[in-house]
Order: sequence, then C-alpha cells, then structure tokens
Amino acid sequence: MIETSAVKYYVANCEERLIHSSAGNLAYRILISRPKEAPPEGGYPVIYALDGDAVFNTLAETVRLQTRKPHGFDPAVVVAIGYPSREPFDMTRRCYDMTIPAQKDSLRARPNGEEWPEHGGADQFLDFIEHDLKPLIAAELPVDQTRQTIFGHSLGGLFVLHALFSRPQTFQNYVAGSPSIWWGAHEVLKQKAPFVDKLREQEGACQPRLLVTIGGEELNDMVKDAEQLVRELQLTVAGFDVRLAKFPEEGHVSVLPAAISRLVKFALEKKPQK
Repeated sequence: MIETSAVKYYVANCEERLIHSSAGNLAYRILISRPKEAPPEGGYPVIYALDGDAVFNTLAETVRLQTRKPHGFDPAVVVAIGYPSREPFDMTRRCYDMTIPAQKDSLRARPNGEEWPEHGGADQFLDFIEHDLKPLIAAELPVDQTRQTIFGHSLGGLFVLHALFSRPQTFQNYVAGSPSIWWGAHEVLKQKAPFVDKLREQEGACQPRLLVTIGGEELNDMVKDAEQLVRELQLTVAGFDVRLAKFPEEGHVSVLPAAISRLVKFALEKKPQK
C-alpha cells in the first residue's frame, strides 16, 4: 500500500474577505482572484460575480486559462460575492439581495412548497457593490475603469438586468445568466422603456454591453423570455451591443460552466477600433 500524507490545498493568488455593507451592516464573503501578471496599460479588467460560492472556482480558473500568453486575453481580476453560510446558493440571502419589490401573489410557487423569503433588496445590494465593494477593489489594485463586468445567474441574472436598466453607468459589461425575468409578473421589464429612452438620448456615446445566456433545456418560459428580451433590445438602439448565447442540451444548473466560459470572452475581448 502506498503511503500518502494529506495537506490542505490552497489556490494561488486567491483570497477571501469578510466585508460588511456600510448601509445595513450585512455580511458578505468576498472571494478575490488576483493575476500573477503585471497589469495591462490602463489597469486590470475586473469581473464581479454573484453567488460566489457556486461560481468562484470555475470562473477564476477559466480566467486563468483564457488569459495565458501568448494568445490569451489581458490578465483580469475576479471578485465573487458570497455569504458567510458558504452555501452555493444561499436562498435566504440571495432572494433578498437579487430581487426587486414584487407582490407576493405575483410570484410563482416554489418547488419545495415553502413561502418565498424576504425579497426586494436589489437596490441596497447594488449600493453595496457600487459604493463599498468597487472602491475597495480599486483602492488595492490598478483597475481599468472602462472594463468592468457584472455576472449573475437565475435570480442573479434578474439582478444584472435591474442593474443595467436602472444604473447603466455602473459597469461596462452586463452578463445575465438564465435570468428570472418572470419575477413579479415580469416586473423588471417595466424598467426597459426608460433605459431604452436613455440609450437613444446618448446614441453615439459609449454604451454598456449585454450578454444573456440560457440553456436550451431550461423552462420554456425562461428560454422564451430571454430570447424575446434580446430580440427587442437589438431592435431598439443602433449600436447597442446585446447578444444571446443559447447552449443546447443544458439545463438551469448544468449551463453554468458554458455560461462562465462565454462570459469571460465577452468581458475581456477588446472592442474593434473604429
């Protein structure tokens, strides 16, 4: 029998922090992956990801592989937002953080039959990201302020759409994975028209970009909602970069690795020079 000794395994250049929001004093477990390489001119691109305990390891490794030289993208920082519970999907916390206000009778029944946890805190969560977390990262690392991305899946995808529609200046790239557009009888879509009007007013100026990802075997209404949203946005404003990535044979959870791979490409590709 071969004798072995077990040692703890640490991922190089990765760390975690416990941070409390300045408003509400809510605790967040922040997972950070720093590049080994020197920053490119202008600073590091940064990818912020929700549900950090579910996606951080896959996302950090995907970034590490896709930024290898000589042919890879520029080195990038990954910042994933998780919770002290360390659950991949902490339903109590994420339901509050990632959703917009909605009437209880407008919400579909949960598969487990339980009541929905407290919800409607998306603006407070966005405040934490914008006013607490982003300044902390920028104070410690050289950040390219023109190449920042936010990614969320499911309710996190709903949150990404809310962030885009309500505060499009916060990030340059928005990636909504399998977004729960159905939430509150499609409440988030009420924000779309004012957002479109703002884009039209600023036509020709630097605009945010949107990628929506979806698995081909997800619920039919989720696939339809994602496709319809992208189709409508593509027809609204000339020059608005909005894309759909649909992955056949993938369900709501199995789609995550494919979505993360496409997210990295979308976040780190450089716009062609005009």
